[in-house]
Amino acid sequence: MTTKKDAPGSEGARRATGESGAARPERGRFSSRRKMAAVMRLLRGEDLDRVSRDVRVTAATLSEWRDEFLAAGESGLKTRKRTPQDDQIMKLKAMIGELTMKNELLQEGLRLSKLPLAQRRSRQ
Repeated sequence: MTTKKDAPGSEGARRATGESGAARPERGRFSSRRKMAAVMRLLRGEDLDRVSRDVRVTAATLSEWRDEFLAAGESGLKTRKRTPQDDQIMKLKAMIGELTMKNELLQEGLRLSKLPLAQRRSRQ
């Protein structure tokens, strides 16, 4: 039984492209570092087909990685610097969160104690 690795034409193809069996990149999931390296090669002007062959992914996948990389970079450039108002808003939101939690805890404690709330008498 011949496998893809042992196929008769594969050795000649490796020799023609200058690859050796041991120097082949591993297959499977790609780390963000490997993806970024491939995308950087594209951004430096290397041919899409050449990079996709070297990395052993389709040109469409490589194009997706490039587009995602550029979109992430664009969003990073869109962020604005924080202002004193932003800091104040964050403090107030934190305060609201703390008060909401305290209020919920008090209501839960009251519910668990099953003590009825004192009723006010109307003045007449």
